[in-house]
Amino acid sequence: MKVLTIGEIMLRLKTKDNERFFQSPMFEATFGGGEANVAVSLANFNMTVEYLTVLPQGAIGDACIGELRRFGVGTDRIVRRDGRMGIYYLETGANQRPSKVIYDRAGSAMACAKKEDIDWDRAMENVDWLHITGITPAISESAAELSLAAVKEANARGITVSCDLNYRKNLWKYGVEAKTVMSEITKYTDVVIANEEDCQKSLGIKIDVAVEKGKLDTGKYEELTKKVMEAYPNVKKIAVTLRESVSADHNGWAACIYNGSEFYVSRHYEITDIVDRVGGGDSFAGGLIYGLRTYGSDSEALEFAVAASCLKHSIPGDFNRVSVSEVETLMKGDGSGRVVR
Repeated sequence: MKVLTIGEIMLRLKTKDNERFFQSPMFEATFGGGEANVAVSLANFNMTVEYLTVLPQGAIGDACIGELRRFGVGTDRIVRRDGRMGIYYLETGANQRPSKVIYDRAGSAMACAKKEDIDWDRAMENVDWLHITGITPAISESAAELSLAAVKEANARGITVSCDLNYRKNLWKYGVEAKTVMSEITKYTDVVIANEEDCQKSLGIKIDVAVEKGKLDTGKYEELTKKVMEAYPNVKKIAVTLRESVSADHNGWAACIYNGSEFYVSRHYEITDIVDRVGGGDSFAGGLIYGLRTYGSDSEALEFAVAASCLKHSIPGDFNRVSVSEVETLMKGDGSGRVVR
């Protein structure tokens, strides 16, 4: 059986090192996007995974498909059509200067896609887990309709659905609030992944978060997860990431999970000298899906997800390029960074 992820993959144009935009006339060109990042993580963990998107015809779309295939991600369900690929520009911050993302994805092939463009029987063939995010529904009304159709089609086939709420304020521009769309999608979701802002902006569920001197008030997050499951009784598990941003280079990192009866909080990592935090949440989602399908407990699945995403902060680019054994080594407490010979 397979995992299927659905969303938009973009051309990623990043400034060299930690330069400002156009400080030098160069960009690093790679590919990235939430659901594609999850697919790459799962492929690196030796899981069978397919990625579904709508890509333009031409050399850029061909190169994108080639990159996904290089990681072992299935691309046979990708739809090709006329149009353009979405782009995002990344200026990587340092110290107290935050990173900056500028989107250029209006009118992209995926933003213009309609639910009727997808052969849902073929898309869902041999799939037992579907993963989407709140990013794709934010880019256009038709992409939101496609996302809702995807979770409904999965539900009708008994496929487990995970959704990373991933609120992006700069994308919700077509006249509909995130809560209107995401609350409907969440009604068809089994596993929710979020942070406290996602729950507030995408679902309208709030808590008074108290984070002082790096110490998290885990009781507040237990309250948050319970509120979400009370509002959406179809949800079987909710995982919430707990990021403490000391600076662009230094973050505290942990997560919690609630399954309706038990609440777990993961080990806490101090991540210093961050190389690239973009894709960190996606690496958590990929790790959680792997963990929930592999380990015997939600706590083990959570620890795998947090360790996987911790390692992602050391890797340039959107994709998390780590193996199961590397993640499990960190899970067991070896984070020394010593040379492996």
